[in-house]
Amino acid sequence: MKLDLQLVLTILGMGVVTYATRIGGYALLSRFPVKGRVKAGLEAVPIAILTAIIAPAALAAGPADALAALITVLLALRLPVIVALVGGVGSVVLLRWLIG
Repeated sequence: MKLDLQLVLTILGMGVVTYATRIGGYALLSRFPVKGRVKAGLEAVPIAILTAIIAPAALAAGPADALAALITVLLALRLPVIVALVGGVGSVVLLRWLIG
């Protein structure tokens, strides 16, 4: 297999740009005090991103998966993450067997 220089440069370029955007955000925010609504908004970003990625996949997979996702969220609100994980996996297996 021959190594394509353009492909290697593209992948390295994408890595540099990704790293620069992440470091740029930290560098910019380190210059300003972050409190109040800005801090709350930034703390909500990871949950918003996970929801945007997981929700469409769970809803498109069928009613059993959508219901299992809801059960997992409810478990995660009250119980430790490992319990929510086990409960989510168990509920999707059970619901796929029951609902089909």
